[in-house]
Parts: sequence; C-alpha cells; structure tokens
Amino acid sequence: MDLNFTPDEIAFRDEVRAFLAAKLPEDLSTRVKAGLAIRAEDFRRWQKILFEQGWAAPTWPKRFGGTGWSTVQQHIFEEESAMAGAPRTLPFGLRMVGPVIMAFGNEEQQRRFLPRILDAEDWWCQGYSEPGAGSDLASLKTRAERQGDFYIVNGQKTWNTLGQHANWIFCLVRTDPNASKPQQGISFLVIDMKTPGISVRPIITLDGAHEVNEVWFENVKVPIGNRIGEENKGWTYAKFLLGHERTSIAGIGSSKRELGRLKAIARQEIKNGRPLIEDPLFAARLAQIEIDLMALEITNLRALSQESANHAPGPEASVLKVKGTEIQQALTELMMYAVGPYALPFERASAEEGDLRSAAGPDYAAPLAAAYLNARKVTIYGGSNEIQRNIIAQMILGL
Repeated sequence: MDLNFTPDEIAFRDEVRAFLAAKLPEDLSTRVKAGLAIRAEDFRRWQKILFEQGWAAPTWPKRFGGTGWSTVQQHIFEEESAMAGAPRTLPFGLRMVGPVIMAFGNEEQQRRFLPRILDAEDWWCQGYSEPGAGSDLASLKTRAERQGDFYIVNGQKTWNTLGQHANWIFCLVRTDPNASKPQQGISFLVIDMKTPGISVRPIITLDGAHEVNEVWFENVKVPIGNRIGEENKGWTYAKFLLGHERTSIAGIGSSKRELGRLKAIARQEIKNGRPLIEDPLFAARLAQIEIDLMALEITNLRALSQESANHAPGPEASVLKVKGTEIQQALTELMMYAVGPYALPFERASAEEGDLRSAAGPDYAAPLAAAYLNARKVTIYGGSNEIQRNIIAQMILGL
C-alpha cells in the first residue's frame, strides 16, 4: 500500500484544513482539545455547519446526500477534523442506522429519515443491549407483538448512550418468541421517542456524568411502517450495523489528537528535575502507543478500502475495535501516570455538567481522571473485546 498522498489528495487535505480554520468554532475546538465533555447543543451546532458545507455525511454516497468521498478522503477528513479539535460526529444516525436504512429500508423510509439525519433535525440513539443481553445480544427479550398495522413493544434496553437527547431510537425486538434459534425471530424497528409508554431513566457513570440510560417500553405502539426490512430478519441488519459501529469505534483521529495532548502534558510535567517526556521508561511506553496507533491506521485504511468496494465491514472490524479501544485506554492511563495524584481530585457541578474543576494541581489535569474512568467502557460496548477475539479466531484465523 502506498502511504503517500497523491497531489489531488493533498489538495483535498488543504481544502479541509482551510474549512476547519474558517468554520470550526474556537470555543468548541478549545473544549475538545482540553478533554472536556461536548454538550448536546455543540454536537448539533457542528453537524449543521457540516451540513451547510455539504459535508454532513462523509461516508454516505451522493445519492443519499453524502459526499461520495473516497476512503482516503474520508480518512483525511476525519484525521484533520480530530487534530483541529472538531468533535466526532454522532455515530448513531450517520454510521449506524443511516447505513441500515440505505441498505435495507424502502424508498419511503429513506426519504423520511435520511435527510433529517444530515441536518441534525433528528438525534438517534441505540436500543440493543438489555440487562441480560449485552455481548450475547441474541438473547434479548424485548418483545414486539403484531396487532393489525402496529407492533406493541414491551421491554427494557440499557446502556443507551445519550438517549436523553434523542427523538428517535432504533431497536432490536423479538417478534417470534418460538423461533428455533435465538438469532431468528428478531426484527429491527425505529421508534419515535415521544411515543406514549417510553421512559428514559439515567445511569450515572463512574465519572459522575449522565451519559447513558435505561429505556423502558410499556405497551408502546409502533407502526408496521417503522420496521426496517423483513420481519424476523433483524439479526442480519444488526450484524451489518455492528460492523459499521466497530469500525468507527477505533477512533484513530481522536487518538492521534490525544497522543499529541499526552506529549504536551509530558513536556510540562517535571520529574526528577527534567521533563517527563525525557524519562526513558515513560518515553518507551509513549513510543509503543504511537507504534500501535500507526499500525492501526494502516489496518483501518485496508478495511475502508474493502468498504468502498461495496463490501460491508467484515471481521476486520473486530480487529479495529479491539486495538482501537485498547489504545484509547492506554492513552488515558498514561495521562493519569503523567500528572500523578493531581489527576485524582476533580469536581463536577452536576451529572449534566460537562466542565470539570481541579481540586488541586494544574487545570489540564482536571479532566484526566474522568476520562480514564469513562474509557473503561470502550472495550465493552459495540460487543466486548472478548467477543471480538472469538470472531477473529473463527472468521479470520479459522480456529
């Protein structure tokens, strides 16, 4: 693989840099680079800026309102955006349900839902995991019983990210409880969060934030027209969606930005009379993360090349998910190590408050403990890394 950009790709990179310099709000970039939480209104603000530019969906084909960019252009845009301090676009609409609707939805569903994802009019969330069905998703119990032109949905979803802001949720539900295999008898529904019978209950995470929720369904009435694809074929669509999710979870651009932040912290921290970055043991750990990140970037480009050839992400998405999340955790661990006890005490005004204050030490230490605690989940969601290793062993190694 030739890792050098062509002249056209370099010109595209310059165009992206110019756009970011002109259009990325400084206050938003400052928050991202400081490691502070991004607020709901900021996600919407950035998505609308991208929409006005015609860049709302870098991975979508043009016929659905996307950019039609090549995989290399997508990679350039994501990396430059991350390095400039742009927030990651919300994946639930753009990278999860959007591709499912494009691939398996009918024309009416595509016209109805896809444009509202692009301009941030709709905020989507995911209804997959349940208290007894996480990585073992096929054991889900939320039921949808057919009654005329509607499904009546009852059950519970958990670890629902940012559902308190969402107005739509895509769900896996069991429509045939008598199916011979657990993967059978599951359907894919999209549900208006304003429908009577839906309640969202917060789960406060280790870092004290309200990021995830439980979502309860009590006799929720969902039109048949909100089913994507065929009844009882939802497992096929779920696997398609999870491939896209796992590819995006790798987070290479944001990890490269955080690597730069880690280096900056290590230059400011003085240990034994010299900057920490000059300590041989610390430098070796830093170098290992950088090497792993470079290898992951190359692997990601290969996976994107497959996707651009009209292939859904395959088992290589599991490789990206495992290594990408391990790198994210390693970065937060090394940042904690760099500032030592100053990382531990932090104050949060409330679970909904994104800004953190340091009870002691420099301001840049304030978000580090919260980021470390929050990153414990990344090896679990999207299918735990243990499950991903099983997929790799079976589908890549043939074991």
